[in-house]
Amino acid sequence: MRDVFVAGVGMSQFGKQLPKGLKQLAAEAVLPALADAGAVASSLEAVYGGNAVAGLITGQEMIRTQVALRPLGIEGVPVFNVENACASSASAFHLAWQSVACGVHDVVLAIGLEKMTHRDKAVSFGAVGTAVDLEQRDEMAAALGAGDDSSRSFFMDIYAGMTKEYMERSGATQADMAAVVVKAHRHAALNPKAQYRDEVSLDEVMNSREIAWPLTLLMCAPIGDGAAAAVLASEEGMARLAGATDRPRVRVLASVIRSGTALGSGRAKSAVLTAQSAFERAGVAPSDIDCAEVHDATAPAELFIYEDLGFAAPGEAPRLLASGATALGGSMPVNTSGGLLCKGHPIGATGIAQIVETTWQLRGEAGARQVPGARLALTHNGGGWLDEDSAAMAVHIFERI
Repeated sequence: MRDVFVAGVGMSQFGKQLPKGLKQLAAEAVLPALADAGAVASSLEAVYGGNAVAGLITGQEMIRTQVALRPLGIEGVPVFNVENACASSASAFHLAWQSVACGVHDVVLAIGLEKMTHRDKAVSFGAVGTAVDLEQRDEMAAALGAGDDSSRSFFMDIYAGMTKEYMERSGATQADMAAVVVKAHRHAALNPKAQYRDEVSLDEVMNSREIAWPLTLLMCAPIGDGAAAAVLASEEGMARLAGATDRPRVRVLASVIRSGTALGSGRAKSAVLTAQSAFERAGVAPSDIDCAEVHDATAPAELFIYEDLGFAAPGEAPRLLASGATALGGSMPVNTSGGLLCKGHPIGATGIAQIVETTWQLRGEAGARQVPGARLALTHNGGGWLDEDSAAMAVHIFERI
């Protein structure tokens, strides 16, 4: 397997942008990524595009990436459309990495794009809610005590159930989850691409509207639109690009995708297995990571993920958070971008947006939210839900060289 480098990255503003379509969002991410890499459309040998709900929100099916990129002159090369719930663009990145690592291509583009806002919010929430086995949905809803509420995503009921179980097991409190949100807003206030850039207090989080106890509104990732892109290249490909040569290179140390395991299988959850595989392939340990972007679709999810990734022992995530280690200025800041909670979560764009942030961190280009001396970074991105586990799970590890 050859070394693969992230040669260039770019992302659009994240947020509710009803007038913008997929083509405009794509341009706002792809053009900066190409410029960052010193590439042009003709430099690309293949494109891998991640999108989850365009068919349900906009009606555009089947050739979503081709349609979005044609105005940019990106055509005539293989274009692959990847749909894998919230892990769509992380999966597209994995396939792009694979093609370069295996010697099929030298310069490729991975893009994630999503249009989630709709004049009728029920359409947006309904689209997200299809990332489960629909034949089992009524049974799942009954087990969770969830009613037929079109004002929120069904996934909030799933997360609420997981959170109650975690609280019983670990002693975590609703205030611990609110503290995750306070940290996310503090980080996002430093990120000009974030959907929310205002700081909030613990009381504001806990007193915001209840969604599904113990989750309040501010503990849940918002609906939004956005795109993120990355140019990947081999050593040979890097030599052909005109990107900056005086900055650090970002190398992909591990790219791992797994699907979840069936209920009652006795195996560890997909996040644990995916992370273990990624650390093994990268030859590093959780304690070596300098910064991470994780899938905090709700605030308590960040606590679960600390433990899944080995950053904290079982039940110890609230104490890790309270120590300040995962905040800017701590030993291993998590979600310096503001995370899904505040940077935003246009689901098909999320995985690569995480990679954009870690690339900026490893290059020393993150501005006021820079983690000093960051050398190793990790991204964690999950998608869908099957039998009490994520349907898709992605973990990537990157190195500054």
